[in-house]
Amino acid sequence: MQNSEIIWELVDTKRQPFEALSDRVWGMPEIAYTEYRSVGEHIAMLKEQGFRITENVAGIPTAVMGEAGEGGPVIAILGEYDALPGLSQEANIAEPKPVEAGGHGHGCGHNMLGSAALLAATAVKDWLAKTGRPGRVRYFGCPAEEGGAAKAFMVRAGAFDDVDVAISWHPATMTKVDDALSLANTRMDFQFTGRASHAAAAPHLGRSALDAVELMNVGVNYMREHAPSDARIHYAYLDAGGIAPNVVQASAKVRYAIRARDLAGMLELNERVKKIAEGAALMTETTVSISIMSAVSNMLGNTPLEDAMFKNIDRLGPVPFDAADRAYAAKIQATLGPADILNDYRKTGIAPRENTPLCDFVVPQGTRGVPMIGSTDVADVSWKVPTIQARVATHAIGTPGHSWQITAQGKAPAAHKGMVHAAKIMAATAVDVISDETLLARAKKDHQERTTQTPYVCPIPAEVKPPIKPRPEAA
Repeated sequence: MQNSEIIWELVDTKRQPFEALSDRVWGMPEIAYTEYRSVGEHIAMLKEQGFRITENVAGIPTAVMGEAGEGGPVIAILGEYDALPGLSQEANIAEPKPVEAGGHGHGCGHNMLGSAALLAATAVKDWLAKTGRPGRVRYFGCPAEEGGAAKAFMVRAGAFDDVDVAISWHPATMTKVDDALSLANTRMDFQFTGRASHAAAAPHLGRSALDAVELMNVGVNYMREHAPSDARIHYAYLDAGGIAPNVVQASAKVRYAIRARDLAGMLELNERVKKIAEGAALMTETTVSISIMSAVSNMLGNTPLEDAMFKNIDRLGPVPFDAADRAYAAKIQATLGPADILNDYRKTGIAPRENTPLCDFVVPQGTRGVPMIGSTDVADVSWKVPTIQARVATHAIGTPGHSWQITAQGKAPAAHKGMVHAAKIMAATAVDVISDETLLARAKKDHQERTTQTPYVCPIPAEVKPPIKPRPEAA
């Protein structure tokens, strides 16, 4: 208890500069592998706080690691700062109003995620110095969580080889220990090549790559009936072959996201989708080349760490929102439908609460609702080392993920309160692991038991490299 109170005071002492960091990153939204300004802000803060810094982690220019402390266990605290395309939005209002039409925006709250993680790491650094305990804390600034699988590349490169425990969090509508459920996910591109011709005068001479893509999509849609019910398959056209309908399209490209409950199931689905693509090429007398862009595993839980984190969440209590926070959240809720709000309660597994625009409670440990599962590259870290995540309320109940509403709430006072709360939870859990050798041993034993029968295999083929983007001024 004493350690928790000390670490929470250390978080509060430095909360303001990290709230400002979150706001600055919110104002410079950058998508996967282009986060040069955002990582620059994090590097500047690491220098200011006295961390030992390693840049260009795993050969990724927008990845950074800061370390403090000596000896003892190594605790990694994971941060992110990538944004999403098309979610530009003015802050602190309750209507859709882009800052820049078609621009990027922090519609998943990663501006808060990285800032709170770095605040937590800083508090642990200060606690190590204050107490003289052996131990090391590392802040990992991780880019490209949104579809770029940067952490999977970082794991493959050995960035976590000597880490004992990893801790993270995510902005959310509810405060709880993460359920450790995620889908393995591959992003795969299919490039079809045909033969151009005059669509009216010589259609028989053409071989349409666009036809091949459309046939592939139809085939995959028919396959859905025969895929596991929790699998998810999505696609987007990257190149539809041009804008002239009187030209047979000689080139077309589609990107697929293929998700399954576990890595083995995903790999099986990958092969089935590849066969459909090859069949579409055969039917249209085109050729297809297939390339994997990124891939992530499914998440592994860790019961000892989950129990330890929940004790800290329970002791700390709910995020201390005030009347102004609730009033703004109610305005956001007015832009949502009843199904959005009900969905939040259903997936959390608790009964709906009236007149509750913000989560003023802690979701009990072990509560499970209807799974609504996405994918994350934190999962690959969880296969490498014992890993734990928190979900902490920063926006109105019912706010859908990847929405303009999250972007709008990303600089609000409620967001600041939630991110500081998350930093306290993560920092206290890190202190518990450093202070309690039995907790660390139990966490490692749990992890070993989960991975003995199915050791980790990186889902990204060895020949696939991170799709690094150049600095804007060098483009």
